[in-house]
Parts: sequence; structure tokens; C-alpha cells
Amino acid sequence: MARIKHVAIRTPDPEKTAAFYKEVFDLREVGLASSGYYLSDGYINLAILKSADEGSGESPRDLPGYAGIDHLGFQVEDVDETCRRLEAAGATARTDRVDLRPAASSARGAYYERKYAGPDDQLIDVSGHGWVGTSP
Repeated sequence: MARIKHVAIRTPDPEKTAAFYKEVFDLREVGLASSGYYLSDGYINLAILKSADEGSGESPRDLPGYAGIDHLGFQVEDVDETCRRLEAAGATARTDRVDLRPAASSARGAYYERKYAGPDDQLIDVSGHGWVGTSP
């Protein structure tokens, strides 16, 4: 069974939002994202990312100042099989396969091998390696 290991939220103020989750829930800061922070309780990675300053019109998540869920990440045993299942179910690949080994932790695609759009255009990360701060 795949495991949810990553949730990303967008906010206009990642520093303030990260401080809230660290203070209230004792989450640890385990890394820096390209536009925010990675927090963890040891089991799941929570990315706090900065909202877009200007919207692209691609989705409601791209509206300036958007605050809410951006995407979910699933850690799976077999990335290729999961990708086949996603495509058979009608999901659309948003990225090509990423080689994670040389990526810096703050680089886009540092933790997921593929990104898909689900049935209502929700973004889904698929990883065989998991995310920083999470247990295997």
C-alpha cells in the first residue's frame, strides 16, 4: 500500500506559518524548500511554500496570495507500476521521471520522481525514496 508521506500547503507568509506549526505541534524544521520550509513529525513531511505573487491562471492554487493545500505526496514501493496505474486511471503526467540522486534538497523535484494531475486536477507527487524528515 502506498503511504501519504508529504503534504504541501501554500501561504503568503511561509515563515509565519512554519513558526505556527513548529510552536503548536512541535514539528521540526528538517530542510529548506526553494520557496519555504520542510517540517516533519518524523513520519510525514509538511512543506510550507510561498504563494505566487502573480497568478498564471493555470489553477486556483496559482492565484496571488492563495492559502491552502497545494499537493499530496505518496511514497510507493514501485514508482513505475504506480505511474502505469495512475495513467490507466486517467491521471496526466506533469513531469518526466526525475533522477533524485544529484538534486539538492531545496531543488524542485528533490524528493519526487514524477508529478501527476488527478481527476479534479489535484497535484500528486510519486516517490520511491520519500521526503526529508520522514521514516521509511
